[in-house]
Amino acid sequence: MTQPLSYTQHARALLVLGLPLIGSHLAQMSLHVADTVMMGWYGVTELAATVLGASSFFVIFILGSGFAQAVMPMVAAALAEGDEVQVRRDARMGLWLSILFGIACYPLFWWSEAVLLALGQKPEVAALGQDYLRVAGLGMIPALMVMALKSYLAALGRTQVVLWVTLGSVGLNVAMNWMFIFGNWGAPELGVVGAALATLAVQVASVLALGLYAGWLPELRRFRLWQRFWRADWVAFGRVFRLGWPIGVTGLMESGLFQASALMMGWIGTLELAAHGIAMEVAALAFMVHLGLSNAVTIRTAHADGAGDRRGMRDGALVGIALSAGFGVAMVVLFLAFPVPIVSVFLDMEKPESAEIVAFGTVLLALAALFQLADAMQVIALGLLRGVQDTKVPMWLAAVSYWGIGIPCSYVLAFPMGMGAVGLWLGLVVGLTCAAASLMWRFWAGYRQAGLDAGVAG
Repeated sequence: MTQPLSYTQHARALLVLGLPLIGSHLAQMSLHVADTVMMGWYGVTELAATVLGASSFFVIFILGSGFAQAVMPMVAAALAEGDEVQVRRDARMGLWLSILFGIACYPLFWWSEAVLLALGQKPEVAALGQDYLRVAGLGMIPALMVMALKSYLAALGRTQVVLWVTLGSVGLNVAMNWMFIFGNWGAPELGVVGAALATLAVQVASVLALGLYAGWLPELRRFRLWQRFWRADWVAFGRVFRLGWPIGVTGLMESGLFQASALMMGWIGTLELAAHGIAMEVAALAFMVHLGLSNAVTIRTAHADGAGDRRGMRDGALVGIALSAGFGVAMVVLFLAFPVPIVSVFLDMEKPESAEIVAFGTVLLALAALFQLADAMQVIALGLLRGVQDTKVPMWLAAVSYWGIGIPCSYVLAFPMGMGAVGLWLGLVVGLTCAAASLMWRFWAGYRQAGLDAGVAG
């Protein structure tokens, strides 16, 4: 009988998996920051079109990424069961679904100008946004394949390569932006199209790097990932599809929650929206830590589930929750102790409106402290549930919490009750707290049932 791991050993194993994933998520965020800064140097209209195009791409990407994310718990569970053939089949069908989704959504990018105009965008911004999306949209397939390969490699414990490839893509992205946006190093000056071309090049380079690593590293060759890649495995295809689409919809609803909050904050005022954006950016940076831990929790839970190790699943879950909560408490202290220096980093303090934004931002940062703890627990709960391949019921629990409770609370507190921006953020905290409570209840209730597989399978 295998000796149970101590809590310290569980923590070490989670951090070995999680720290590179955290670094990878932070590096991925810096790609967006680099694009925004460099297009801001180029032109205001071009910046608006790029931000609009990139955000539109991201919304579609989030929906499609569910299939890639489903690969992580499925591969981890198959590996724990000792079924290396199933490891290959699940990963391969995750890649298939990613490719098919990328093909299916490209017409939307090609004719995106009409969609953007229908959404009330200015004609010049909509036209440039379509120029961006016609090129960047070609990157949906490699972007989703990168996500699937990252999930596959992370499930196999190869998180270091995920970090290094993502860091390399940041440097390549900056260089390609410098070359194609501004026409440096002998390249034509392409502006918005140059930014899209740089993004596409980075995605292609990333999928090639990860694909070569996954296929030809001696320790991974036994899985034969690319063997007869063209052959369909409809049983595995169906399993990945059924597990993946609720993950994509859940991610879409969560990102939509924050988009809706930004829209409502814009109704309150421009300065409030600026402070909201800063507080959200700070919260998002901290959230990357919880997201990396959630990915690690998914892998460890899937391993325990596949091996039938109920005690390991319970202890690993408790350690994951404790690590995320501990970091959340540290962020609460940081946000409450140093709000002015944090907000000031994002502003030119010589501008007259900056002082008012800082004053307002410090209030939102205090609310972000509450927000962080709620957001941390809900994403850890989602990670635990995905580890036991439970995604459909969590999707509905998240939908009710985000859109049935969070958004209505934000609106009522902000407007009818006259609490403004503070009420809006309190509503978000309520919604995320409901999500955390219901999702945690779902996992632990399923765990307590005699047959975990029958009890928690969504």
